Amino acid sequence: MTYERFAHVYDFLMKDAPYEKWVYLLLSRMDRYQAEGRRGLDLACGTGEFTIELAKHGFSVSGVDLSEEMLAVASDKAAKQGLSIPFFQQNMAELEGLGEYDFVTIFCDSLNYIREQKDIPRTFSGVHRHLKANGLFLFDVHSIYKMEYIFQNHTFAINDIEVSYIWDCFPGEEPYSVEHDLSFFVLDGETGLYDRFDELHYQRTYSIGQYEKWLEDSGFEVLEVLSDLEEVPVHEKTERILFVARKI
Repeated sequence: MTYERFAHVYDFLMKDAPYEKWVYLLLSRMDRYQAEGRRGLDLACGTGEFTIELAKHGFSVSGVDLSEEMLAVASDKAAKQGLSIPFFQQNMAELEGLGEYDFVTIFCDSLNYIREQKDIPRTFSGVHRHLKANGLFLFDVHSIYKMEYIFQNHTFAINDIEVSYIWDCFPGEEPYSVEHDLSFFVLDGETGLYDRFDELHYQRTYSIGQYEKWLEDSGFEVLEVLSDLEEVPVHEKTERILFVARKI
């Protein structure tokens, strides 16, 4: 499978991602907390959809991802739209040499893909080093409720003409972790046949208090903890938790 095929599947899965709402959230928080500047860093940028959306809104933005293939697709997308966006291949837990930014984002529960607990505070410290004074850090994570009651031991499926998948979720070894076993069936436009490929993904989350402690230990002030984009406090059935923090 070439990265073009994988990117097609990735973008198919992400087609309903709330890119515009994330931009609005960022703009509203920059205004609310009087954060100056338009330079941003989008971590775990994938194929660059949100990074490109930020650039279209006038931000000077860079993207970072671990996958060389994803970054190749992101660069190609940006170039085709006449956008000059720097993309860097780095592990978000090992950020270095990227300069200083006015804000950093990690959206779409990408932080939950970090397997080792020690790498969460390392990521936060790296973000802190790359932020200017009073810079904002926005990210979201799966809630414990979602891990235990929405994901674990459940199966999801989509039957679409171009891409279909079966998605089985199993409890991981660590607390509040899940293994995602995915089988994709992708239509080959030339042959009219479907190609199958399999992916195994792992996600892990922690309590709100633990994330707050890691942020504070890394030099952040936690400004808000929200029930995703609902603009309300976290409740018992919140599935995604959104943090807004500021470098101090």
